[in-house]
Amino acid sequence: MTTITAQTDMQAGHLSRPLLFTLTLATGLAIANIYYNQPTLALMAQSLDERTTAYVPVATQIGYAAGLFFIVPFGDIANRKPLIVGQFLLLAAALMLVGTAPSAGFLVAASTLLGLAASVAQQLVPLAAHLSAPEKRGATVGTVMSGLLIGILLSRTLAGFIAAHWGWRAVFLAAAPVMLFTGLAMGAVLPRLQNTERMSYRALIGSMFDLWRDLPELRRAALTQAALFGAFSAFWTVLALRLAEPPFHIGAAGAGMFGVIGAVGVLVAPLAGRIADRDGPYRVIALGSAVSVVGWLLLGAWGTLAGMVVGVILLDFAVQSTLISHQHIIFALRPEARARINTLFMTTMFLGAAIGSAIGMKGWQMGGWVAVAAIGVLLSLGAIVTRPRRK
Repeated sequence: MTTITAQTDMQAGHLSRPLLFTLTLATGLAIANIYYNQPTLALMAQSLDERTTAYVPVATQIGYAAGLFFIVPFGDIANRKPLIVGQFLLLAAALMLVGTAPSAGFLVAASTLLGLAASVAQQLVPLAAHLSAPEKRGATVGTVMSGLLIGILLSRTLAGFIAAHWGWRAVFLAAAPVMLFTGLAMGAVLPRLQNTERMSYRALIGSMFDLWRDLPELRRAALTQAALFGAFSAFWTVLALRLAEPPFHIGAAGAGMFGVIGAVGVLVAPLAGRIADRDGPYRVIALGSAVSVVGWLLLGAWGTLAGMVVGVILLDFAVQSTLISHQHIIFALRPEARARINTLFMTTMFLGAAIGSAIGMKGWQMGGWVAVAAIGVLLSLGAIVTRPRRK
């Protein structure tokens, strides 16, 4: 069996088209699990305690951020293969717990575990960067991230459809065997992924604070993406509740269909990677941040279904294009520390998502959709201020 180290990863391309497709598919399937709760939130509230179930999306995002910070860094020092397989198996178990949750409190706890296990998606993104030839790295990351973004968007469509016909529990129970099969497939197709970096777990975690301190471009990229993804998450957390009200009166399946609409922007991901390879990522980041502001202004002012459609396309374009461009920047900073750098970036981003979900829900409860739109505009303006600049 081929053994690929961090050094050989950086020197030559080891990523075949079939393996790239498999990584892309697995990434999308893994990340989808943390978004199944969004279009099904209203149904959860009907069958369990409404006040407690409102925090299921936040708990899932926090669990995901914890997995990023405490599990994903192992990718820089360990054989990634058993780590990836193990997380997929844990994810299958967590989905079963969510699908059979007897109470709202149990559901929140199981959702936290689900988020923790689903961080396996972020094992796969830096892995693809390692296996890719340097001159193709932006396009490779863009391809894998397109799988991640399709998973995020279409997860809502699939969950909404299944929940509307068979109930919200069926969504999670159906996903469990899919994750089990994916874990077994990863065990079959991945090469042995041994790193030559040697340090203790304590030193590994401690080194991330050094990376955060020493890499200002990483800090700017992470904070900018956190602001944009926070605004993005506020939209999706509140969407099902907004569409259930006048003038829309649309249920879970209709809310999920917005994922299909947003998937139009997924075409941007590989394109953004190629532009970043060719011209650099900074212009794309500036454009994406500005588009997010425009999208939220439209969502706040254009109170029709057409306005919602245009707004969601703009938000998805903004998040996808900036995400690929930011990763193009950070993966070039310290090649031997890509898993830790990705951990810092993604942990910050998903903490932003958790905060965005929480304040979006609070804004909805206190001021309705206009308050949510105002929050989205402010977060997007924050991204314009913090974004990385060309040196």
